[in-house]
Amino acid sequence: MAFNIGLPAFFKYFNFFVDSWIHLLNNVGYQTQNTWSLNIILPVGISFYTFRTMSYTIDVYRNKLKPTKDFISFAAFVSFFPQLVAGPIERASNLLPQILGRRTFSYEKGMQGLRLILWGLVKKVVIADVLAIKVDDIFGNYHDFGGGVLWLGAVYFAIQIYCDFSGYSDIAIGVSKLFGIELMSNFKFPYFSRNVGEFWRRWHISLSTWFRDYLYIPIGGSREGKWKSLRNVFVIFLVSGLRHGANWTFVVWGGIHAMLFVPSYIVGSNRKYTDSIVAENSWFPTLSELGKILLTFFWVVLAWVFFRSESLVSAMEYLTLMFTKFDFPLIYKNGLYSVGSLLVLDWIFRKDERLNFRFLRKLNSNANILIEILVILVVVYLISLNTSSGQFIYFQF
Repeated sequence: MAFNIGLPAFFKYFNFFVDSWIHLLNNVGYQTQNTWSLNIILPVGISFYTFRTMSYTIDVYRNKLKPTKDFISFAAFVSFFPQLVAGPIERASNLLPQILGRRTFSYEKGMQGLRLILWGLVKKVVIADVLAIKVDDIFGNYHDFGGGVLWLGAVYFAIQIYCDFSGYSDIAIGVSKLFGIELMSNFKFPYFSRNVGEFWRRWHISLSTWFRDYLYIPIGGSREGKWKSLRNVFVIFLVSGLRHGANWTFVVWGGIHAMLFVPSYIVGSNRKYTDSIVAENSWFPTLSELGKILLTFFWVVLAWVFFRSESLVSAMEYLTLMFTKFDFPLIYKNGLYSVGSLLVLDWIFRKDERLNFRFLRKLNSNANILIEILVILVVVYLISLNTSSGQFIYFQF
């Protein structure tokens, strides 16, 4: 455990804590030069394979998993390439037995995998990368814009990071299916959540359940009274924020979600929507459900401002301008088409995150193939137009 935690602590957070300590000393009157920073390169995917190996160690220690004697299979589990750099963070208890066992190719699973890959590319290329251009411009020049544009920038980033990360997860799950391996779902339409508790059961599921099982429950969970439980809630959210990067903006982002989670935890409504989806037996939500969705989305979008900003100062300035410069120009409004299209498609698919393109099953095979070819051509065309690197956001985490 010390070795596993020590790797990201050294490579990812050493400079962060040294710089923060020196900044604190300077603020209280001790002028100190920073001579301890390390000029090192962060190893690719370090947090993801660290989490996987830690889960293996803990599960073996708890007698939930027998240690494997096959080092090659264990190494394949740790470095399984579809999920190496951005997840999902798969448990050894699920992935390792699949690697150790015999696998056969399934045509049906192969087609499901290819469609998931295509849907992931649509999210990434057609939506996330298109919005990224607008988001980068707005957040990079936020002093030049009014509140209306800044609100659009925050909403665009919320959709961008969702499509970027869930798109990668779909691709990883789809590629794994081609090898006969099933990975866990990582996103279940989080922006249709009715409170923050439900949001975290639907957003980056592999990370939130990892922290629940390996941090929240071991430090006491909800077993030791309200106050200690609230302490545990803040611990898990703050650590989750810090896990995303060596910047206080991520810690504040985690703290905001902790504060948003606490009211529902106190009144006992945080587990209210564990087994249901919004508008489960209807095409449209009730007014109550719609209000809860919009309120949750509002707070989540505000928290994303800290996640996207370079510093706490710029985040606070951005938020201040959002609420003080009341003008709503029409520039950048074309990004709303991408946002609207994604939300409509997600609403249609909301009952099962794995059944993307299920409406194609109702068409004959020729029409089915034609639509999929057209989608592929659109993706390829947009890739050719993208002059940026197109890197996935979560590669940096």
